[in-house]
Amino acid sequence: MKAIITAKGTEITVLSKGDSNDYISLTDIARYKNPVEPKDVVKNWMRARNTIEFLGLWEQFYNPNFKGVEFDSFIHESGANSFTLSPQKWIESTNAIGIVSKSGRDGGTFAHKDIAFEFASWISAEFKLYIIKDYQRLKADENSKISLEWNVNRIISKINYKIHTDAIKQNLIPEHVSPKQQSITYSSEADMLNVALFGKTAKEWRNENSDAKGNIRDVANIQQLIVLSNLESMNAELIKQNIPQKQRLIILNNMAIDQMTSIIGNVSIKKLS
Repeated sequence: MKAIITAKGTEITVLSKGDSNDYISLTDIARYKNPVEPKDVVKNWMRARNTIEFLGLWEQFYNPNFKGVEFDSFIHESGANSFTLSPQKWIESTNAIGIVSKSGRDGGTFAHKDIAFEFASWISAEFKLYIIKDYQRLKADENSKISLEWNVNRIISKINYKIHTDAIKQNLIPEHVSPKQQSITYSSEADMLNVALFGKTAKEWRNENSDAKGNIRDVANIQQLIVLSNLESMNAELIKQNIPQKQRLIILNNMAIDQMTSIIGNVSIKKLS
């Protein structure tokens, strides 16, 4: 997902992955120092020995395919007046992943946030702080949105669960049974939905995840919660039609497979995950 942050009037593109591995445009950061030729600013930064050492150390931490021999060659050449290093040359020579070069109208040089902040420090310590401040605002907004969407779907799931349990009470539970006997029926139906969607009962999940907090539904992703909500509504209707549980399980399992397949390819829902 592409997002924009602003630092001292300069718009900076962020390629957000929804985690801590965002990539920030070095080209946009460089425009703060040279609006006309930002790529020259990036090249000047990359030819410094300290920069190369930092980039190499980052790659050694996170990139198992980093080419150390080529890196050593750049270290040896750095400092010479004739030495130059472009992002493309660095990437192609060392198989680096911390910096990426994109072509096209929205292209430019992007770097992992660790590297981008280091570059911003080289440009201006004050400018770096403004970048970090608005970047933190962006991540807070993203986390709030994801949390809100997850909770909305969890609430919808709970509402549908009430519809589901009402259908069970009205159609499956005889009169004058004990609360304990009722709970057995409720849990049986809930576990049927768990099997249809997750492929296992709540107890089976708990045995496999003894250290986890919450239950199998608490750790469900947004896609699964959406489908679970639909399954509960459908099961309530099937119960009213007096369809046996064994047959309902097959129907609901097929429904879960179809809906998950469809939802996984939905771009709008992917952005929430």
